[in-house]
Amino acid sequence: MRRNRTATLALITATGSGLLLAPPAQADQTSCRRAVVGSGWYGDNQARLQQLVDRYGTCGRRHKPVAVFDWDNTVVKNDVGDATMYWLLRNGKIRRPADWATTSRFLTPAAVTALADACAALARPGEPLPTGAAEGAGCADEINAVYGTAATRTGATAFAGWDRRTTEPSYAWLAQLTQGWTAREIRGFAAAARTENLSAPIGATQQVGTGTATGWVRYYEQQRDLVGTLQKSGFDVWISSASPQPVVEVWAKGVGIDADHVIGIRNTTTRGGKFTAHLQGCGSVRDGADTMITYIDGKRCWINKEIFGVRGADAEEVQPAARRQVFAAGDSDTDISFLRDATALRLVVNRNKNELMCRAYDNSDGRWIVNPMFIEPKQRKATPYPCATTGYVDHDGTKGPVLRSDASVIPDQTDSVYQAY
Repeated sequence: MRRNRTATLALITATGSGLLLAPPAQADQTSCRRAVVGSGWYGDNQARLQQLVDRYGTCGRRHKPVAVFDWDNTVVKNDVGDATMYWLLRNGKIRRPADWATTSRFLTPAAVTALADACAALARPGEPLPTGAAEGAGCADEINAVYGTAATRTGATAFAGWDRRTTEPSYAWLAQLTQGWTAREIRGFAAAARTENLSAPIGATQQVGTGTATGWVRYYEQQRDLVGTLQKSGFDVWISSASPQPVVEVWAKGVGIDADHVIGIRNTTTRGGKFTAHLQGCGSVRDGADTMITYIDGKRCWINKEIFGVRGADAEEVQPAARRQVFAAGDSDTDISFLRDATALRLVVNRNKNELMCRAYDNSDGRWIVNPMFIEPKQRKATPYPCATTGYVDHDGTKGPVLRSDASVIPDQTDSVYQAY
């Protein structure tokens, strides 16, 4: 990201062990009640978050400071997209397409053939597949293999030809497989899956087809508290997720975030309101091109478009500091771009993801903080993150070194934030 060094330094003030951008001139805060960040954080993270709240929080500012959270494994433990896919398969809610190739432009011929062979005889086109019944177990297994492993049951590659910085075809495929249902119906499915996964004990599994899958999800109480604290302090809090829009809308209510502050993968719809297998576009990408979801650079585009009102190709670019979020939180390489765009503080939940942890541990501008997962935290990564060699994945899938904004190479980083609670 290019920036005027002199102007940037003029905005920076030292705070504790890191740096926070000084806020713009703001209205009188004497009537504001100080909101306090709750406990349960690693090291000085609670203090750093409190500094953010105290410095930017206000009851009187005309333009609220923006905070953006990823969802899966950032605000909750486990993945609500996965939970929904498993529920759809167990309850027979995926409609059979006339041609599986129409469900994703990135499906390989091998995957199309495997899905057709496993599922074609079970239902007519447009009808739900009986993937929750014994006769549909093989179809459920094939769909789940393509979704979960990006390969068929025989090991053939399932997706090819996508841009690794703007989309992830398996994530998109879940949204595309909801074709034929309305947003209201999908919210109903997600609500049922939510109830099951919150009720199941930690560590529970469920049967999907002939196999087993994760069967539980939990909200991170520390993140629920942080969202509430930011909202009480006058922040405009959003979710940006690579799970389907209606699914995240249902789950986000559990932390007090309304549907109009959720940005997930968004389908196009028919005149009757039913979802199609095509996705809405962003930036220079038109609706139906299916190539710009809320994933890495796609998250930047969708945040710029939906939160800051940037239209056209400009939404794909880094915006001036005044049109960016002051705080961002994520857990995966899919969150890199919108985390880097945050001007004051960036919270990383450590799941041992290469590019993300390279940037977070390098912490070249002092605005990154790292926290172990709040439930079942990862053990320390035994070897250094390969930042100087293969930590970055380019648009075509080529691996290379992770570069700072000035194009210098980030050296390999040792995992240092991993303690269990």
